[in-house]
Amino acid sequence: MADLKHKTVAGMIWSAIQKFGVMGISFVSNMVLARLLSADEMGCIGLLAIFILLSNTFIDGGFGSALIQKKQPTQSDYSTIFWWNMGLSVVLYGVLFLAAPWVAAFYKMDILCDVLRVQGLVLIFNALCLIQNNQLRKKLKFKLLATTNIAAAVVSVVVAIVLAYMGWGVWSLVAQQLVLSIMGALLLWIVGRWRPSFVFSVSSFKELFHFGFFILLSNLINTFCNNIQGLLIGRIYNPATMGYYSQARKLEQVSSNSLSQIVDQVAYPVLAEAQNDKAYMQNILKKLITSLAFVVFPLMMVMALTARPLIVLIYSAKWLPAVPYFQILCIAGTASCLQGLNYYAVAAVGKSGSLFRWTLLKRLCGLVFVVGGLLLWGMTGLLSGMVMTSFFIYLVNAYLVEQFVGYGVLRQLKDLVPVTLLTLAAFAVGYLVQVPLSECGMFLRGGVAFVAFVIVYLGVAKVFRIEAMAEALMLLGQVKNKFTKNRK
Repeated sequence: MADLKHKTVAGMIWSAIQKFGVMGISFVSNMVLARLLSADEMGCIGLLAIFILLSNTFIDGGFGSALIQKKQPTQSDYSTIFWWNMGLSVVLYGVLFLAAPWVAAFYKMDILCDVLRVQGLVLIFNALCLIQNNQLRKKLKFKLLATTNIAAAVVSVVVAIVLAYMGWGVWSLVAQQLVLSIMGALLLWIVGRWRPSFVFSVSSFKELFHFGFFILLSNLINTFCNNIQGLLIGRIYNPATMGYYSQARKLEQVSSNSLSQIVDQVAYPVLAEAQNDKAYMQNILKKLITSLAFVVFPLMMVMALTARPLIVLIYSAKWLPAVPYFQILCIAGTASCLQGLNYYAVAAVGKSGSLFRWTLLKRLCGLVFVVGGLLLWGMTGLLSGMVMTSFFIYLVNAYLVEQFVGYGVLRQLKDLVPVTLLTLAAFAVGYLVQVPLSECGMFLRGGVAFVAFVIVYLGVAKVFRIEAMAEALMLLGQVKNKFTKNRK
């Protein structure tokens, strides 16, 4: 277990470097592009996201998770899934190519036909490197993943900014995605060093499909429901509204998803390796969940508190209509950051069938929340439905962890109470200190609120010795020591 702990910390370091590196590059890119492009142009890509994401999910087919979950996959296993992925990517690209006119007609935007046909090429390039990506993840070689992903992101961002400056509009965003996909595939083929054999094993396919099929169905449902908002907004409203929503969602996900995905990416293979030791799994989960909550909960709420000056500072004043969208999404982010850890803990013990069945329930209820909210209260209702869905999914995933890992829902919620109460108290203080400053500028009010929030949150946590703070600092210390050791 000591070696596993060592791998976890090392993986966390490079996963963080990768995520924050790519996130930082994308963040800067988004700041620049938001000033060069209009809300309509930014919204166009968001309208098509559901089609690309569903296709990518279908290509992976849950086989990536199956290969990670399997103790010792063979060359035959890897080669079989590689050829399956490649064949399916070509078929799905053909479907998107033929369906593009109908998609454009659905949104009543002719340009989307050509955009989808060009953008859809990313499916083939993504399929080229799925096996290399999963192999590196399984071996916890996140240093190589970080290097390749950051390099690909830098090149794609430079291309997008140059083209946007030259007046290419929405095509600069299409080029960004294509270059990112092509560079990512090329670099992973270089560093991954794995090459497929000319073999397709039916027995390997059946074995991996047995586990991966339910993961596939779960991922398809999750992807569709996570992106149904874009489909609804694009059809009922206009590209500008979709642009405001997309920018708000990107900014929210930078905080809620980036940190959690770093943890999830490392936690899944680690939990899969420890799947026969439930007590150890429970201990890992508790530490990761409380540490993640200690960082993400206050981050989401302080951004909601200072949303107006934050949006203007990052995107410029023309994006102010995105402020209320962003504030509501930040509330959803406090729950969504914990969904993945619980989900992957269940996947790690091989319960993909249960994950699928419960995913159906989670997502059906989520659709009711979102569509019902949209019909009753418009955009505010849709976003509120997303908040309800986020909390509901978290609770269901936690229930499944209770059933299959033994870390109970009430125990998990009890562990989160101190961080939750502390976050709410800091938010209340930050909000109240702004009241006497109502005549001052937004940046002064936001700065005062931010400082008050941080002082209260960290001060109270230290005085009362909040356990989650100790866990977070301990994990940070391990990461720092490991990073220092690696540098030496």
